[in-house]
Amino acid sequence: MTARLADIAAQAGVSEATVSRVLNGKQGVAAATRESVLAALDVLGYERPVKLRRRSAGLVGLITPELENPIFPAFAQVIAQALTRQGYTPVLATQTPGGSTEDELTEMLVDRGVAGIIFVSGLHADTTADMQRYERLRGQGVPFVLVNGFSSKVRAPFVSPDDRAAMRLAVTHLAALGHRRIGLAVGPERFVPVQRKIEGFVRAMDEQLGLGAERAEEFVQHSLYTLEGGQAAATALLERDCTGVVCASDMMALGAIRAARQRGLQVPREVSVIGFDDSPLIAFTDPPLTTIRQPVTAMGQAAVRALLEEIGGTPAPHSEFVFLPELVVRGSTASFPSAAGRTETG
Repeated sequence: MTARLADIAAQAGVSEATVSRVLNGKQGVAAATRESVLAALDVLGYERPVKLRRRSAGLVGLITPELENPIFPAFAQVIAQALTRQGYTPVLATQTPGGSTEDELTEMLVDRGVAGIIFVSGLHADTTADMQRYERLRGQGVPFVLVNGFSSKVRAPFVSPDDRAAMRLAVTHLAALGHRRIGLAVGPERFVPVQRKIEGFVRAMDEQLGLGAERAEEFVQHSLYTLEGGQAAATALLERDCTGVVCASDMMALGAIRAARQRGLQVPREVSVIGFDDSPLIAFTDPPLTTIRQPVTAMGQAAVRALLEEIGGTPAPHSEFVFLPELVVRGSTASFPSAAGRTETG
């Protein structure tokens, strides 16, 4: 129990004695301090004492396309914690191959009387999908927020990373290391984030290397957002003599590293690889992955704030909140060998 008190006290920024007073329902603790201790319990995964449990303000649905890609559990954790701190109970609904569709999960959540729904990387990101499903949901009086993807046909708050800026960061980094043949491994073209990444990649290739749009697009390879998809895309790019590969997810980047090694190429000595997301544990791969960090915490918290404003009747503007990504340089990128050689020989 002492260890648990210490953990809670450290998380809440108070003394163990204060934690003990709160847990035992003693008086003499400021309301704000009491809330900090209770929030620390929630964040650390401890159950609140029965007498301190507050009544849920309601259920909030969270729909993700999968959980195998670690970026989705990361979003789910941030969003769930933010909802819990506000007194809501998160209900995670995940699509699975051959299982429930987004529409079926939405219907299930609505039937259970959720106060609102947050969609992460849902059909709103697919330019071929029928956006009327979201208007029908609005017609049912269910507030919702959409993360990663955008459609001007949907009246709702959107939360996204700046995919174009992400590609500018990646290409600029590789170009500065002397790479001239840089490829982009992305998902299917129908998705909005993919289209934006291609736009940013093409523009950056022109700015950094002087390649026109048509030439730059020759270095774009579509595949699936999986390790195997990244491997297939990277194999095609390496056949085009690319020495740097930018990937649309960390999982794809791990596949790109596998593709390079299967061809007998060393990463990063002969091929540099950049991921996207900065998923949990990705810093511990071999080599540690250079990646574009998606601001998951800020995005998840913004999505919750926007939803609660919708629920509270003071809706945020029905527009897109765009968050800047960050380049995290680790061990999977290095100078292009010939560039290094020229530097050493003067």
